[in-house]
Amino acid sequence: MNALRPLLFTLLVTSALPSYGYIDPGTGSLIIQSIIGAIAAIGVTMKLYWHKLKLMFSKQDKSAESGKAQEDVSDPPA
Repeated sequence: MNALRPLLFTLLVTSALPSYGYIDPGTGSLIIQSIIGAIAAIGVTMKLYWHKLKLMFSKQDKSAESGKAQEDVSDPPA
């Protein structure tokens, strides 16, 4: 029985019949629309979190940036 399984599997895989699959224009359009939507969603997410991602990957000290923000607030424009 154990020797029959690999033989049966090989026979089933190698003797595949054509499926005659068809993707109509509506389905193709849906696939393209989904891909474009996913790319747009990734772009919007990157735009929303760009500053946080930039801070996470930068080598700049976070305390130096908060100090800079404090200076900007304490010095009113003349």
